[in-house]
Amino acid sequence: MKRVQNTRKPRWAWKDVGAPQASGGHSTLPLCFVPSCSGVMCTYGIVLDAGSSHTSMFIYKWPADKENDTGIVGQHSSCDVPGGGISSYADNPSGAGQSLVGCLDQALQDVPKERHASTPLYLGATAGMRLLNLTNPEASTSVLTAVTHTLTQYPFDFRGARILSGQEEGVFGWVTANYLLENFIKYGWVGRWFRPRKGTLGAMDLGGASTQITFETTSPAEDRASEVHLRLYGQHYRVYTHSFLCYGRDQVLQRLLASALQTHSFHPCWPRGFSTHVLLGDVYQSPCTMAQRPQTFNSSASVSLSGSSDPHLCQDLVSGLFSFSSCPFSRCSFNGVFQPPVAGNFIAFSAFFYTVDFLQTSMGLPVATLQQLEAAAVNVCNQTWAQLQARVPGQPAQLADYCAGAMFVQQLLSRGYGFDEGAFGGVIFQKKAADTAVGWALGYMLNLTNLIPADPPGLRKGTNFSSWVVLLLLFASALLAALVLLLRQVHSAKLPSTI
Repeated sequence: MKRVQNTRKPRWAWKDVGAPQASGGHSTLPLCFVPSCSGVMCTYGIVLDAGSSHTSMFIYKWPADKENDTGIVGQHSSCDVPGGGISSYADNPSGAGQSLVGCLDQALQDVPKERHASTPLYLGATAGMRLLNLTNPEASTSVLTAVTHTLTQYPFDFRGARILSGQEEGVFGWVTANYLLENFIKYGWVGRWFRPRKGTLGAMDLGGASTQITFETTSPAEDRASEVHLRLYGQHYRVYTHSFLCYGRDQVLQRLLASALQTHSFHPCWPRGFSTHVLLGDVYQSPCTMAQRPQTFNSSASVSLSGSSDPHLCQDLVSGLFSFSSCPFSRCSFNGVFQPPVAGNFIAFSAFFYTVDFLQTSMGLPVATLQQLEAAAVNVCNQTWAQLQARVPGQPAQLADYCAGAMFVQQLLSRGYGFDEGAFGGVIFQKKAADTAVGWALGYMLNLTNLIPADPPGLRKGTNFSSWVVLLLLFASALLAALVLLLRQVHSAKLPSTI
């Protein structure tokens, strides 16, 4: 992977060598310490996360006198751009740029005017634009040109709009999570930075068009294209990462819909009592459904499709998304992709979090184990449309798709990535850490603004807990001995002199 372009010399040593204890769904992550600042006392940065289904804007801030000092960047505010992702404007590129105006206007208010010119502004596009670039490179270029035109109209320090690779998306998400949780470096009570001994956390991201898994590994990867080397705060990290295009939630739903049209006259993952008209052109326009596309079909035709609330048939449909027939390496995840065994604790965010949160919060189902997660998915898939609507008032737009989403998450984690019950106990489903959204955007900005140096800024080695206990006991013993000696001396001084 090529190093991200930057106007300043990068300080991360990113080398491409080829192309807390937790329980699933229940634990919350510890918050890191983010020094406060306000107004012109802060430095700001803006990242637009142009995903496949929507775009989000994140504004970050950090004390102005800490330009390159370590773990101090926090989220100041955010904004969700209305409408679809910028890739949905392939036929109307100017609309992609115009869609960003509302959030950019908010940024003008959220960032002090005195800081506008010095505030870096980035746009990173992910799997939706990767798909568009594969099928229609000209449209992809036009969309990026249009959003660039809009972004340059604002008084911020615009640093570029580009499409991230799947590998970058995975690694930047991993950096964000571990940075926020102070797994790279921590500010100690003795007034010095030190390196914690707790290790790093794996990261799993489920977007609209792709999913990423990234975690630190001790052994060289058999597929060197999946290995990335990082040097952060003077420490070397070997990281495994892989991005599966067409395995994001929205594209999975489209692929399942295409399979249901091919093999059934109903959709087993939709609730019984739910039906809708499906436009065939919408189903087969994605590159992800190309393999399921009939040789001849009327793209303008629509068919009526109803749900059947059949968890077993739905599970079979989801299983068809994964292939385990061949593996050119000693071990694979699925589709012949190399993956070492999952190790350590993980944080699962984006649609992973929203899916599990729905099962827990809206449905009131436990998901602390893989067995419970599977049971929860089956429970949702057994619900009729009337039952679901009664359980979840307000009828969310994607209520009918939660069965398929839950079944996919369960199978991706257990069969796809190879989590067993023990490993799943170390997975935390979380949206934020330290009041900051977990995702690739913060890691991307930290990289491009050199806020994580490759060299350690006056590090102190972290002392483990048992060592602190010994030191405190020794200190307490010495203090007690000194107090006893002092009392004895005072007592001796009060005794009458003898001849």
